[in-house]
Amino acid sequence: MEFSEKWGQDVDEAVKLALKDLNCTVDQVEIKVLEEPSKGFLGLGSKLAKVRVTMKSALPKETKEEAPAMNAEAPVQTAPQRQEYKPEPREQRDNRGPRETREYRENREPREPREARPQRPRTESVEGQEGEAPVVRTRRVSSVTRPDNLVALESHPALDFLKETTQKMGLELTITAEANDETLFLSIEGSDSGTIIGKRGQTLDAIQYLTSLVVNKEKDKYIRVVVDAENYRVKRENTLEQLADRLAGKVIKTRRTVRLEPMNPYERMVIHATLQDNPKVKTRSEGEEPYRRVIIELK
Repeated sequence: MEFSEKWGQDVDEAVKLALKDLNCTVDQVEIKVLEEPSKGFLGLGSKLAKVRVTMKSALPKETKEEAPAMNAEAPVQTAPQRQEYKPEPREQRDNRGPRETREYRENREPREPREARPQRPRTESVEGQEGEAPVVRTRRVSSVTRPDNLVALESHPALDFLKETTQKMGLELTITAEANDETLFLSIEGSDSGTIIGKRGQTLDAIQYLTSLVVNKEKDKYIRVVVDAENYRVKRENTLEQLADRLAGKVIKTRRTVRLEPMNPYERMVIHATLQDNPKVKTRSEGEEPYRRVIIELK
């Protein structure tokens, strides 16, 4: 292994995990910070640090350029001219993200669509390898499916809590609520929706958890609370299902195990549920929170 990318609560922790993965010391590697950690606001919107640690022996060696042939018409390129190039500022390099190697492109998640894709039928076919019959699986019922008997609410403690929280975060958002006897759906829209969603929905999940505590405080009957922004949760489920199908096909083709990036419990459940009926691969989880991840391997 020539490099390792790791997440951590801070840069030092991520570097330690990467060094342990590479089985080397800090003087043998080059460290690049891909994402800086952030504490967020009141614990919301916090981000982990991500680093790429590369073995120095794997870095490309500098080679001397061959001198161009002398030409009476062409100007002679001198050493000072070659050094006129100025590197990009560090901020621009960091915003560009890591170089997309072939392995990174194959394992990265597809970009989430701007609009929700149509729901697939409950029974769907997943293409197998050439010459094989497609895998037929029964699609699970989504946990974010909106019931038909919801009634719009003008006021609710959850609405007051969300409005106060987002205002203190400096966000301009429109929040609506619908409910029945068992479920409370809160929809968030506005130009600041991306901030309330956070990276891979981490901020949105935290908001949903806190809202559920507010709604179910001192209540005998539990009310399921779903907080969504710009229909993000359906889009995220579709993205994870596509990722699971694509990586399962890769495992079958290469006969090599695939390890996904760390995910929260709900996203891991989507991956497990998507591939539970696949006759050729199986899934399992390993690691400790918040670094627990899904492993896809041959049966």
